[in-house]
Amino acid sequence: MRKLIVSEFLTADGVMESPFEWHGPYFDDDMARTVGDQMAASDALLLGRVTYEGFAEAWPAMADQPGGAHMNGVAKYVVSTTLEKADWTNSTVIAEDVEGAVRRLKEQEGADITVMGSATLVQWLLARGLVDEIELLVDPVVVGRGKKLFQDGLPTMPLTVVKSEMFGSGVHHVVYAPRREES
Repeated sequence: MRKLIVSEFLTADGVMESPFEWHGPYFDDDMARTVGDQMAASDALLLGRVTYEGFAEAWPAMADQPGGAHMNGVAKYVVSTTLEKADWTNSTVIAEDVEGAVRRLKEQEGADITVMGSATLVQWLLARGLVDEIELLVDPVVVGRGKKLFQDGLPTMPLTVVKSEMFGSGVHHVVYAPRREES
């Protein structure tokens, strides 16, 4: 069974919005290695509409940049009830029975499925127990404004630390797994 992994850049105050505004100074060799490892372990992206549209606009023009071949080549699944078509290479719209579609994707043969950005989708996936890991790269900066990854209204969710490391840049790389209740 494939793992569904939420992978996010965050600020110390939990903001995920507009990482291009605050993340650059913290990108170093450790970060490049970690992001490269994430990409190598994944053969599909699951995205919300807003993130999808931003990525579909940016990544095709960055095909020769680090990560460009991966982002443009992998299968992309965009969850949306309003997007009429998805023209970015290897893209499929999931508009109905989203939970069933995600469960079927996880049951297929393949590598990990990564969710990037997509805060609303992440909340929805977490609330339904569909997330296997949450991989965070927490930058040592407070921006004081912006969309947060974990919005009000999520149920309490105990987590287990799977991995934790500190980069020389001060970025904390931590991987959590939701702790499943034993029956």
